[in-house]
Amino acid sequence: MKRLLTLVSSTVIVATLASPNAALACAACFGKSDSNMAKSVNAGIFSLLGVIVTVLIGAASFFVFLSRRAASASEPEATAPAST
Repeated sequence: MKRLLTLVSSTVIVATLASPNAALACAACFGKSDSNMAKSVNAGIFSLLGVIVTVLIGAASFFVFLSRRAASASEPEATAPAST
């Protein structure tokens, strides 16, 4: 296991040193917030945030549905008064 970890870490280090351009920070870190890369990163963040909000709203509405159904099931049924 240690040998595999050493092999993986040395491969990552060699790959990083062999391609220094790929190891540079993104456009937001360099201060170019108006570049295409920064715009696409922001779009990706907002897309993922939209998916997360949609899933959370669905889960919350499901639990509201369950609580309303449980509340209506536990209420005694109103019966009509007996007619004589």
